[in-house]
Amino acid sequence: MDRRVLIASGLSLIAVGKASQALAQEGPEPGPGGPNYPPAETYSRDELVNKVSDFFGVTAEAAGAVISKAFKDNGQPTGYIAGEEGSAALTVGLRYGKGLLYMKNRAPETVYWQGPSVGWDIGGNAARTFTLCYNLQGPREIYQRFPGVEGSAYFIGGMGLNYQRADEITLAPIRAGVGLRLGANIGYLAYTRKRHILPF
Repeated sequence: MDRRVLIASGLSLIAVGKASQALAQEGPEPGPGGPNYPPAETYSRDELVNKVSDFFGVTAEAAGAVISKAFKDNGQPTGYIAGEEGSAALTVGLRYGKGLLYMKNRAPETVYWQGPSVGWDIGGNAARTFTLCYNLQGPREIYQRFPGVEGSAYFIGGMGLNYQRADEITLAPIRAGVGLRLGANIGYLAYTRKRHILPF
């Protein structure tokens, strides 16, 4: 065989081998759920006390009380949703809201939520809502239904706190607003990319 053909063939094999080695070292592109996707960074208590204090216009002491309760129960969150919502109930209740989901090293993402409830419940209110998100590794994980956790309602420092859970993710909405809504109910909130008129 011609020497030049042998040399060219050898060089081609070396180039292919190096390319394959480079691809093997790179592995799959990082992405949600992928092997190279790092765990979401968490927020510290001090970071969130300042954010909650500014968001609701309350003192750092009041914000610190409700954040401390959430941290004691769940640890450090990986994200939070800051937004507004309205709700009303006469035995059967409805709740609608909109906010921005914040996670470290990610652009804020618009999130909507809506859901029904049933129980001994009457009244209505409009509220600002600051929801702590635990074990949320990427924005797309928020888009599902989160049932309320029975017996998880607290009232601390003039703000209400309760918990919602789905799989390994826990949400802790903190609410402060105007109006009156008294009662006990069961229900869920569905978090979506677009606003839905029907709450189901």
